[in-house]
Amino acid sequence: MKHIVIIGAGNIGSAIAWMLAVTGDYRVTVADRSADQLANVPCHERVDTEIVDITDRLGLQALLKDKFAVLSAAPFHLTAGIAEAAVAVGTHYLDLTEDVESTRKVKKLAETSESALIPQCGLAPGFISIVAADLASRFDKLDSVRMRVGALPQYPSNALNYNLTWSTDGLINEYIEPCEAIVEGRLTAVPALEEREEFSLDGMTYEAFNTSGGLGTLASTLEGKVRTMNYRTIRYPGHVAIMKALLNDLNLRNRRDVLKDLFENALPATMQDVVIVFVTVCGTKNGRFMQETYAHKVYAGPVSGRMMSAIQITTAAGITTVLDLLSQDKLPQKGFVKQEDIALADFLANRFGQYYAPREGLAKVG
Repeated sequence: MKHIVIIGAGNIGSAIAWMLAVTGDYRVTVADRSADQLANVPCHERVDTEIVDITDRLGLQALLKDKFAVLSAAPFHLTAGIAEAAVAVGTHYLDLTEDVESTRKVKKLAETSESALIPQCGLAPGFISIVAADLASRFDKLDSVRMRVGALPQYPSNALNYNLTWSTDGLINEYIEPCEAIVEGRLTAVPALEEREEFSLDGMTYEAFNTSGGLGTLASTLEGKVRTMNYRTIRYPGHVAIMKALLNDLNLRNRRDVLKDLFENALPATMQDVVIVFVTVCGTKNGRFMQETYAHKVYAGPVSGRMMSAIQITTAAGITTVLDLLSQDKLPQKGFVKQEDIALADFLANRFGQYYAPREGLAKVG
């Protein structure tokens, strides 16, 4: 039985702990500095909790020493410190961050690491990169890769058409920080909340717009190999116009604490959500210009008897699948591991990855 440390006892950290514990193959310690957060961690004989100040470097190293892996479900600005502690004691490191700068720091640490460092193991970046890389591999020459993901309430009831489904800090970071994109073959930065588009899926209309971090390391992997590649977040129509008014007209982009307070006290959370994954790749195959699309929806539901939201399921299933593959020696055991290095077939065949497995009528490739 492998001993795992999860940093962060929020909704995602708790979901990860439950998924791992019920298998009987992992013992889990969930660490957080908040006793109130730890009190919400699901009770299980293979789950322990520990109050830890993540900024205490020596204390964190002591916690991670002799553990198989640490999984960071902490805010993005803490991930680099957790990775440093993992490298110092030779523990494998996985995270969920969408923050580009944090991932650059992790990649630098991996240059001398004797353990595996695998960032961006969630939904986007994460699973979306695995899907896009798989579709791209089917073409002789790539033209465009378009990656779209959204975590949406099934029953929107406010002007933003949105409910909180995951980290408020992460959401704000995606809406404010510059976004990577490939334009005419070159990696460049484009502004968040711009290049709005509309599309329809299963009879429903959505909007999508630039947000930061979703391309992950796939941006550098495919630079020079594809003419156009971009990532956009999916919302119901009308969302981005209000967000631009809040961030730009009211200048809340420079008052993140105020914006966070507004979100967390005015937007209710919901367990009734849906995650949409929509990837389209165009290119040349056998002399013909072709398109392949992957479209999939994941809904909230029970996981081993515990009700979880769709964003909990998809995010937790992403990082637990990568952990499982690592523990089975199906991934490199040291250095930097990119999401696009993971085979889609291996991911979907995994016991955790099966939460992403296409169901008839909900997913299609072609």
